[in-house]
Amino acid sequence: MAKLIYGVGFNDSKAPSQIDGKATKEYQLWFIMLSRCYADLSFLYAPSYLKCTVSSAFKTYSFFHDWCQQQVGFKQPDFQLDKDILVKGNHVYSESTCVFVPRPLNKLLANCSNKQEDLPTGVCFRNNRYTARLTIFGKQKPLGGFKTLEEAFQAYKTAKEAHVKHMAELYKADIDPRAYAALMAYQVEITD
Repeated sequence: MAKLIYGVGFNDSKAPSQIDGKATKEYQLWFIMLSRCYADLSFLYAPSYLKCTVSSAFKTYSFFHDWCQQQVGFKQPDFQLDKDILVKGNHVYSESTCVFVPRPLNKLLANCSNKQEDLPTGVCFRNNRYTARLTIFGKQKPLGGFKTLEEAFQAYKTAKEAHVKHMAELYKADIDPRAYAALMAYQVEITD
């Protein structure tokens, strides 16, 4: 009987997990997905995965393997498995919620909120003014200074949504149409 991975994942050996002694891309993705959701120590390093789970179907390696083969972008270099572009705030890795997207798109929607200051993402308070800034390709772009938190957040929201749409257009030909549609409809909330 096969040993369960993290107590939930079952490698039924119906799909290759290694080629020439090296783990396949599918197996690496499957193993990492399971570790993010079920490995005790992963929550210390990535607490955002604390609420994450894996669908019943994805817990079987051969199903996950075969699903990967049918996905847009899977065979592209530097594409990553994403669970929350299609469903904002999603915590379940599943066949209906996951897509493969280029690394820049995957990083684009990562929530990097500034909880130390208890302010919305993209806003900080300096020198008696609220300022807004947006990170584009790893560089901070200042969006201006504002009298109110709401004005600063609105500047961030407008710039972020425009940038997300720009990136969606840039990658439109390479990504799943569902991902493109979700990015074009993406809205920044003050609670993000």
